[in-house]
Order: sequence, then structure tokens, then C-alpha cells
Amino acid sequence: MTAQGSTGNVLAAIASFFIPGLGQLVQGRALRGLVMLIATGILWLITFGLGGWIGHIIACYDAAVWKGPKAG
Repeated sequence: MTAQGSTGNVLAAIASFFIPGLGQLVQGRALRGLVMLIATGILWLITFGLGGWIGHIIACYDAAVWKGPKAG
């Protein structure tokens, strides 16, 4: 299981910084990644490029703190 702060999560966070949702896709969370990508795209469009960085940061944070699938 991938733990918070592991190398995989760090790489996923870096990937999400460049393309929001890519880190979640790498972690196997395709639906979450698609939502991040679409939401960030909408933020870029409605704020004329200024607010899109918020989506990048949220995607990075989400990828970095993910604790992996629940066992049980």
C-alpha cells in the first residue's frame, strides 16, 4: 500500500502540478483525475488564466496526501 509521503505520492504530486489529474491517474484513480483535469480547465477559462493555478495546487495536494486503497 502506498503511504502518505512515499516516493510514489511525491511523483504523483509533481505530475499533477504539470497536468492536473495526471498524478491521480498514476495512482489508479481515473475518475478523480478526470474531475481534477476538467475542474482546473474550467478554472482557467472562467478566471482568464489566473485562477487555474488553484486547481494545480489542489491536484498536487490531493495526490501527495492520498493514503492508498482501504484494506478490508
